[in-house]
Amino acid sequence: MYSPRFLFRLAGLLLLGQALLAGVALAQQLPAPRDTSFTVHSAFRYIQKTYPEARIARPAMPATIRAQTNVTYCTLGVRNLQLDIFYPKAKTKKGYPAVLFIHGGGWRSGDRSQHVPMAQQLAAKGYVTVTAEYRLSTEALYPAAVHDLKAAIRWLRANAKQYPIDTTKIAVWGFSAGGQLAALVGTTNGDKQFEGDACNTSHSSSVQAIVDVDGVLAFIHPESREGDDSKSLSAGTQWFGASTATKPELWQQASSLNHVTAHTPPILFINSSVDWMHAGREDMLKKLDTFRIYHEVHTLPNTPHTFPLFTPWFATTLDYTTAFLSKVFKR
Repeated sequence: MYSPRFLFRLAGLLLLGQALLAGVALAQQLPAPRDTSFTVHSAFRYIQKTYPEARIARPAMPATIRAQTNVTYCTLGVRNLQLDIFYPKAKTKKGYPAVLFIHGGGWRSGDRSQHVPMAQQLAAKGYVTVTAEYRLSTEALYPAAVHDLKAAIRWLRANAKQYPIDTTKIAVWGFSAGGQLAALVGTTNGDKQFEGDACNTSHSSSVQAIVDVDGVLAFIHPESREGDDSKSLSAGTQWFGASTATKPELWQQASSLNHVTAHTPPILFINSSVDWMHAGREDMLKKLDTFRIYHEVHTLPNTPHTFPLFTPWFATTLDYTTAFLSKVFKR
């Protein structure tokens, strides 16, 4: 027989073990500490000397739109993934096309607020726009970010009546790492290995248009510099959790160039003059031509990689985006 004191201590140890396990699980689900290495202000400081005319784009929110912020679109354990949504005040029976904005920052930094100005201005032109957070590499490795963004698209369809959204016209727009993700999300329509298994899974995550703003199309490519770990671990290596040498199949899988088919939606490329930031673009254009998929390419001369965040290039980016979406959605 065990003494009451022994049993009491044993019960205490079991409770302590359960608490520790719960703490580990909680830590795995909560957001990791933010990596603030990439912000609009740090990007602005970086380009100031070379582009003294540049200014941070801060247009006022148009009076013709509504906004809802910090909306949870998917819950993973105790982790709430959130988005901000902007939509016209004017009512419509058919619904408005929707656009999901994806921020950059090397899959590790940045945040959704960086494209709120662009999302607001596009909403004023007759779109429902969303800026969504996704799990960065400090919190979860590839393909978690892809799963999150596809869940955000499913959320748009699940909430189409409330905002309202034309579910046949959904586009994805991304800058830098967000551009890579936008192209990957769009070229993997219907591919179950990229879906994930959480949140509104009865709805489709397919998109009908892609806007890639200076995002890489192919990681293992002669034009790409991503994956160079000679001086320090690259952003890509930190995202995949493996180098190009140890797990090249992951890098290839995440390259949208490898997913182009006859079913790929129309795509718009808006690029800076920093060529390696859109590695694989020319090869993708050849594939798109083969399948007769509509595409546009606009390269802004003498521009920094971060051009869409600043004037005078913010307005140009917005204009190209609006014209492309109007054409493919026949508005």
